[in-house]
Amino acid sequence: MKSRPTNPGAGPFEQALACDQRDFDEPWQAEAFALAVQLHHQGLFSWPEWSETLAAEIAKLAERGEENYFLCWLNALEGLVERKAVTSRSELAFVADAWREAYRNTPHGKPVHLAD
Repeated sequence: MKSRPTNPGAGPFEQALACDQRDFDEPWQAEAFALAVQLHHQGLFSWPEWSETLAAEIAKLAERGEENYFLCWLNALEGLVERKAVTSRSELAFVADAWREAYRNTPHGKPVHLAD
């Protein structure tokens, strides 16, 4: 993601997109970013709520001397959807395990699909 000109009429996420100098290193990072934007637009959480949650995740990693910006995004998203009762940690873990298993059992170059 490259820096873009600021749009004064844009919302907080759009302004963050315009100011952020980070590039996505992997597709999941872009997907986590897009998911946060979409959930905000759908009203699951406010911008201040997102900012506070993300800042707390960044602080947790900093306390351990680590830095992984998009892992913080992912952890913040997981925490918010759990607090908002959209899903639970156990459901998130179940789906993550199912994706890992599907990935391991998919031939190289083929799309990964979850079983019903």
